[in-house]
Amino acid sequence: MTFRVLDPTPEKAPPVGQLAPRLATLEGKTIGFISNGKVGTKGFFAHLDRMLREDYGVARVVSRTKSNYSAPADAHIAAEIKNWDAVISGIGD
Repeated sequence: MTFRVLDPTPEKAPPVGQLAPRLATLEGKTIGFISNGKVGTKGFFAHLDRMLREDYGVARVVSRTKSNYSAPADAHIAAEIKNWDAVISGIGD
């Protein structure tokens, strides 16, 4: 009997990205929330929205929900990110 072992790793390593620079302050900024759509994110994001506005002076919070919880953000959501100062992505089960 012969066993064949397959290696699922890609031949080339993905390109190394760079971290975005930190914001000096959240005051007056627009923060985007990207939810996976599961029920556990609703209360968390609602509380976080309140905290960001009241405690950190965030001007605007934009909430978006992915159409498929296990896939990357939809193209229309990804296109909006450039208009936000920071993004928080969350999952909830």
